[in-house]
This record gives sequence, C-alpha cells and structure tokens, in this order.
Amino acid sequence: MTPAVLTATFAPPPFSRREALRYAGCDADAGALLDAAVKETWDKLTYRVCYARLPVTVRGDVCDFGAFACTSAGLAKNLSGCDAVILFAATVGAGIDRLLAKYARLSPARALLLQGIGAERIEALCDAFCAARAAAEGRALRPRFSPGYGDFPLDAQKAFFQALDCHRKIGLSLNDSLLMSPSKSVTAIIGLL
Repeated sequence: MTPAVLTATFAPPPFSRREALRYAGCDADAGALLDAAVKETWDKLTYRVCYARLPVTVRGDVCDFGAFACTSAGLAKNLSGCDAVILFAATVGAGIDRLLAKYARLSPARALLLQGIGAERIEALCDAFCAARAAAEGRALRPRFSPGYGDFPLDAQKAFFQALDCHRKIGLSLNDSLLMSPSKSVTAIIGLL
C-alpha cells in the first residue's frame, strides 16, 4: 500500500531563547551572540513537513503500518491503543547547514549557538505540526517517536523515506550512514488515540 503523502509549510513558530541556549549548552551570558546568530539565521530557515496517515496494528513488538512493518517494544508500547498513526518528516532547510559550515571555521562559539538555534527551530516545527494534526484529527496524540529512540532501529529511516518520498516532497535526503540532510530535520511517528 502506497500512502497519500501530503506536504505543509509553516510560518516560523514562536522562538524560545531559553531552549536555544539550553540546546547550545550556554547560559544567558551568551545572549548578545545568540541575538546576532538569530538575526543572521532567521530569513534562511524554511519550515516544511511531509506526512501520511497510516493504519497501525500492534502485535507483540511488531508494528505494522501497511506500507511497512518494524519491530520495537518501545514503539509498540507507545502505540498501544492506537488504530492509526501520522508518519512525518520535517526540516528547517539547508540554510542553517551552510551557516554552520561557515562558522565552524570562523567562530566556533557562533557555530555552537547556531546548533542550538537549529535544534530549537526543528523542535518548535515538530511541536507546531503535532498541534495542527491534533486539531485536524480531533483526537489526542501519543508523544512522537523517532527511529533511534530506545530499541526502535535507526534503519527504519529507510522505510520512512521510501513511504514519504522525502527528497521529492521536501528536499530531505538520507545518506548511507542514515544521516539526514539538511541536518536540522526529524522523522517520527505519532500515534492517534
């Protein structure tokens, strides 16, 4: 079964300075450098998601989504009681990767803050997407669960990318080492209750 894959573009979600500093491992003393990094980064970010709604059947540790199946006790527990899931991939684009490459050489401190900004931005996008899907579905959602969490194998990324056609839909690719490009991207499953 090939799922219907939809795409969505979001406006920039509200920014949390506190979270960006936390992801960067910095305190408020880095605030001025953070502000400069945000200013340089802001117009280079895109907020794109591709997703599909799939049925789910959980038998023991096996989760069957119709388009693919995987084995994970953690995911099976997370999806307990769910009859459907939203499979999604989200990215804030390659602009931040280019800045990270530039500042890795010129200013490691700025690169560190850019990492924090990128992490905060992709998490904010995922939160906005989950809130939008909960409202559209009129159902509660389980916490999102990504390949690599617990015993959910990272190589499940391959099935995600095949099912969602991530490269064509949102410009997201997966290399042989299972790393995504752009780097500030997330794939996950959300159970529908």
